[in-house]
Amino acid sequence: MKHRLIFIMLIGIILAVPACANPAQKHLEQGNAYFDQKQWDEAIDEYSQTIELNQSLALAYNKRGQAYAAKEDWEAALSDLNEALELDPKLIEAYSHRASIYHAQQQWDMAIADLNKAIELDPELAVAYSNRGWTYAGKGQFEQALADLNKAIELDPELDEAYYNRGLVHSSQGNWDMCIADLSKVIELDPNNFTVYNDRGSAYTNTGQLDAAIADLNKAIELNPSYAMAYYNRGLVYKEQGQWDPAISDLNKAIELEPTLAVVRQKLAEAYAERGYDYRIKGQWDSAIADLTKAIELNPYLAFAYANRGTTYNAQGQWDLALADMNKAIELEPDYISAYSNRAYTYINIGQLDEAIADYNKAIELDPSYALAYYNRGVVYFNKGQADLAIADLNKTIALSDDPDLVAAARERIAEIQRRK
Repeated sequence: MKHRLIFIMLIGIILAVPACANPAQKHLEQGNAYFDQKQWDEAIDEYSQTIELNQSLALAYNKRGQAYAAKEDWEAALSDLNEALELDPKLIEAYSHRASIYHAQQQWDMAIADLNKAIELDPELAVAYSNRGWTYAGKGQFEQALADLNKAIELDPELDEAYYNRGLVHSSQGNWDMCIADLSKVIELDPNNFTVYNDRGSAYTNTGQLDAAIADLNKAIELNPSYAMAYYNRGLVYKEQGQWDPAISDLNKAIELEPTLAVVRQKLAEAYAERGYDYRIKGQWDSAIADLTKAIELNPYLAFAYANRGTTYNAQGQWDLALADMNKAIELEPDYISAYSNRAYTYINIGQLDEAIADYNKAIELDPSYALAYYNRGVVYFNKGQADLAIADLNKTIALSDDPDLVAAARERIAEIQRRK
């Protein structure tokens, strides 16, 4: 799963002021108080009043720029941060914050240029290396990313964000053990970081450690019961385990929390379809059709759901419904081999033997080793009185199949045909 980029923001310096602070300083202090409470509009208003009283105060522009950035008003944020740096070219925080905006806009080179300047001004600034490392990762330059993140950790072994970013870089490269080690370090440093439990749970999933994944995702949900991504990921683990009920419950919860996440709806459709398949295999036709219909409702392009619902209708002798579903499955996936085979079965039962043969031909064209298709086509040829073609297909079945029951059935059919000649 693709993770949201983590970019560390430097905290603006709040200067100590004497009791007889001037009006501009009072507005700056009040703005900082609002900023700390994430009351962005109120903070912006106070910083604006600061600037009206003192237009040369770089810190006010810097902080107002941060507040605009928090509101994702990038144009206003960049304007203020540019002004802050015009007034004070050595204001490290402004370079870092401007870099974070460029990062959000995927303007990687401009972000790196600002972080280079921050590091030039303070070569021991661990967070700048961490931020630049994550920016290199955004560019896909993983070697440089790891070098910077390693440097950040060397400078500050307690910088949890650097371990986090390095863990995600390892994740993007499929280095799961290293990813898990870094995310475990983040949890050691910050045990209440629910996103890290989610990400480590995903890493455990990718290494097949599903029980460990469930434990981490449970913890993420315990820490933040409204975290849709953790429900989504736990639902995928349950789906992988074939635990359809909890999988469907979690995926429904993820949609409830984040209705716009299309990928969750797709996975929920798959879970319903796979549970429907299980019901079909067990002969629970009504439950199968209910789940497969729900899957189609969630994702009208899921060929697997149409094919399995069609197969279920076949089992119930509802030939028209079966044929409609098989047609749709093949329309969506023209190379869907089992859909051709199952549609052929439908055609046989409504007496359209030529259409059945055409579908078996297509199934065999797509998979020349499909022994069952040869057997079924041989049976159709036999029913059409085309004995030689039937025997050829049944012999092909015997040559291809490692299923002793199918081989025995083919031999019995051949013997029957030869007796009737």
